[in-house]
Amino acid sequence: MKITITGGAGFIGSHLTDKLLSLNREVLVIDNYQTGRPDNLTPHPRLTVIEETISNTKAINKIFDDFKPDLVVHAAASYKDPQNWLEDAQTNIIGTINIVRASQAAKIKRLVYFQTSLCYGLKPLEQPITFKHPLFSGAYTGGSSYAISKTAGEQYIELSGLDFISFRLANAYGPRNLSGPLPTFYQRLTNNQLCFVIDSRRDFIFIDDLIEVVLKALQGQGEKGYYHISTGSDYAIKELYQEAVRALGLENAPVETRPRGPDDAPSILLDPAKTIADFNWQPKISLKNGIKQTIDWYKTHDISQTFTHLKIHEKQKTK
Repeated sequence: MKITITGGAGFIGSHLTDKLLSLNREVLVIDNYQTGRPDNLTPHPRLTVIEETISNTKAINKIFDDFKPDLVVHAAASYKDPQNWLEDAQTNIIGTINIVRASQAAKIKRLVYFQTSLCYGLKPLEQPITFKHPLFSGAYTGGSSYAISKTAGEQYIELSGLDFISFRLANAYGPRNLSGPLPTFYQRLTNNQLCFVIDSRRDFIFIDDLIEVVLKALQGQGEKGYYHISTGSDYAIKELYQEAVRALGLENAPVETRPRGPDDAPSILLDPAKTIADFNWQPKISLKNGIKQTIDWYKTHDISQTFTHLKIHEKQKTK
């Protein structure tokens, strides 16, 4: 079984690569290292890594022609600079079209995609969010270029006629994760800097639980279409901070609570019922244990650069 993973040196992609190699699969990774890291991947005789951007149509077609994958996992995405709309469109829309067309030509068995839960907009109409909830368009699609372009990419995948599963994700975290609040908390706490938290809640899914579902999808489980990967419980960002403080063994770490920016949802809680039923799956890792594993990884790796797809507004900037 030959599997191509775009963004395979990133957070989710590299964990999936490791797992597939341990199962004796042949893996080809495509990554431009904008947010992925070469040291996330260990050289392996069944691993091929190509440094390339998925917006390069000619290069992607040749890579697929040469490798002839059976399955494709499309994890590559642009989110490094929330103001770089052109890069987001080139990678998340044009790049996705390139992956779809190359997958059609290769006659792959299934394509797996990762979508942001912000496809449901900044002000969800229900909690938890079910598949009855509409997708929003324009400024309502998450309020960010990342969310708009990721949703457009998902719709091109649906248009393709390929057998696909699009996983709409809760906030994934774990070792190698460099986006979101947790790595920022670690950076600031370990440098004796004050932290602030936003008055919002999120559903946090540990990487091992997420990868378990993806592997089942690559083995043929699940029906064509859409699934949520989430725990079904949301936590205040302040709770995440408090667990990070505990994992670091700190006794006195004050934190300021700040109001949400206009592009930050109060809570995004996804209903995982369909995933639990169709994949015979349950999330296993508690927030406490997941944060401890993540902090332990941060202690031995350089995380000097972190990322967010949200714009930082003046009233949220750290002094």
